[in-house]
Amino acid sequence: MALKQVNLIVRGRVQGVFFRAATQREARRLGLTGWVRNLPNGSVEMLAEGDEGQLRQLCMWAEKGPSAARVDDVAIRWRAYSGDYPEFRITD
Repeated sequence: MALKQVNLIVRGRVQGVFFRAATQREARRLGLTGWVRNLPNGSVEMLAEGDEGQLRQLCMWAEKGPSAARVDDVAIRWRAYSGDYPEFRITD
């Protein structure tokens, strides 16, 4: 099991459509830790840690999002695993 961290910026109609709650549910289902938050520019940012395979599944999910969302673009940056996050939560 290769542990990694991924940071995603999701752009489109992603605020006000329960994107953060759906992301939290999906990340927890995949056994990932980290956080998700709205950004002032209308996009959503998430940082997740865990097994690389599970992270890749989250990335694929983020390209579509929940049914009410419209995802136009997802910027993905891979990073080293930190182990700093005990759970996956919604911030601000």
